[in-house]
Amino acid sequence: MAAYGENLIVSKPYLLDPYFYLKALKLCSHQNVEKQFVLIHGNSVTNGFVSNLQLNNSLINLYVRQGDVKHARKLFDRMPKRDVGSWTAMISGYSQRGYHRDAFLLFKQMRGEPVRANDFTYGSVLKSCKDLGCLREGMQIHGCVEKGKFAGYLVVRSALLCLYAKCGKMEDVRLLFDSMKQRDLCSWNIVINGYASSACADTSFGLFQMMLVEGKKPDCYTFESLFRASVQVKCLEMVSELHGFAIKMGLEESHALIRSLIDAYGKCGSLVNARKLFEGPMRRDLVSCTALITGFAQQNNFTSDAFDIFKEMILMRTKIDEILVSSILKICINIASTSIGRQIHCFALKSSQIRFDVALSNSLIDMYAKSGEIEDAVLAFEEMEEKDVRSWTSLISGYGRHGNVKKAIDLFNRMEQEGTKPNDVTFLALLSACSHTGETELGWKIFNAMINKYGIKAREEHLSCIVDMLARGGNLEEAYELIRSGNGITSLSSSAWGAFLDACRRHGNIQLSEVAAAQLLSMEPKKPVNYINLASVYADTGEWDKALKTRRLMKESGSCNKAPGYSIVY
Repeated sequence: MAAYGENLIVSKPYLLDPYFYLKALKLCSHQNVEKQFVLIHGNSVTNGFVSNLQLNNSLINLYVRQGDVKHARKLFDRMPKRDVGSWTAMISGYSQRGYHRDAFLLFKQMRGEPVRANDFTYGSVLKSCKDLGCLREGMQIHGCVEKGKFAGYLVVRSALLCLYAKCGKMEDVRLLFDSMKQRDLCSWNIVINGYASSACADTSFGLFQMMLVEGKKPDCYTFESLFRASVQVKCLEMVSELHGFAIKMGLEESHALIRSLIDAYGKCGSLVNARKLFEGPMRRDLVSCTALITGFAQQNNFTSDAFDIFKEMILMRTKIDEILVSSILKICINIASTSIGRQIHCFALKSSQIRFDVALSNSLIDMYAKSGEIEDAVLAFEEMEEKDVRSWTSLISGYGRHGNVKKAIDLFNRMEQEGTKPNDVTFLALLSACSHTGETELGWKIFNAMINKYGIKAREEHLSCIVDMLARGGNLEEAYELIRSGNGITSLSSSAWGAFLDACRRHGNIQLSEVAAAQLLSMEPKKPVNYINLASVYADTGEWDKALKTRRLMKESGSCNKAPGYSIVY
């Protein structure tokens, strides 16, 4: 190819015509020969072919393929004449290389020219709208598609499905999909993935069955979406069945499928299966290691395994990113190990591969705050260039856990001033802080602001905090009224009822103690502590017959067989 290029360049101009240049550029497109096609471009200009439309279109495609969008645009702007192929090549190039705004602006410019878009033009610009999240503009382009003759083209329909699925418009996705006369595997994958991403696992599985009935063979992308849907409903059995089906389809050696399976098994609690796949013949990479470590982070029994994999990655010089480091920090939180957390933090600071994005910084705040190092948590927070609601909430929660409600409130006020809108978890952290410090009046103000100012609906956890706060302050009747006026007397968690019972007994309210103890027993009849609590309440009132009867019930139900204690120190 190089020799051909050199011969072409030294040839005499009168022996050349556009056909030879096109043939040479076609050869360049099949091989990675950037230098040759640039020389061919220069020679074509020298020999007077600067205005050849077909030649210029081929050159734009080649520049884009090489990632040189800048030179492709220069050539495009200098073209005296452009057809739909020229515009599509440039718009498609921008879209493929991630310059989505440029692709969209160029499409708008094209609409002002006497050139009509084709199916590939629409497919490319719709992809850019999808990646930009520009639903309104995408819908306008959809209107143009419907007015033209390209509404039935598969590439356009698939691009529209992608756009609406990415923007969460699953009703529009379904309407569009059901109206398609022809549906390929790509169309099915887009819709199944869309429903899986929208937490509609049952619909994803239903569509998969319809796809099989229609005779379509699933590929790795189909299974990836179905594994994600299985994780949402925590259905290990479904993951296993899909795994078996994938093996029958001959996809067991697909690296993408194995990575997805490691992730699915790990998140569904089957770390044994995840480990088996990880230790198989597939070459370990960042994705598979992150998937397994994330699975380990969800269970406390495999912390040493997670650290072993992490150390192995460092020794093997495997690429490590911020997502993996966040998972390792979560394990440090689970085992309350500040020393290991600090080492991971230092490693991340020294590494040139790891980017301190918002998610990683949030993990650092969480790790330091939950490990008792509130000053380091503050330092990590203040060093962040960009903060989201979780950043503020993690530090507010840290202050509350350390009993410093004043600093928690000050940080909340600063959060409001800087324009970050609090969410339900932020208010839960504030209410918890007020509950543990006995700030009943302040807690009520925060609770009312959450409902009236921000329009956030109170969840069970918020009510539990308020009940606990009132009970700790001795306002037992008020706490009980709140329970009864909520979503029913059984809406609170057992831990909230337990706190209410302790407060009732501490303040000597026998009547409400009996109500709380009976409620706990009905919620968790297998827990021996609930029988003991109820028996103790009867004993406090001198009703010894009822106390003995309750203890006999405990023995008869088999609830007195306690699990032996154990230590995690080894």
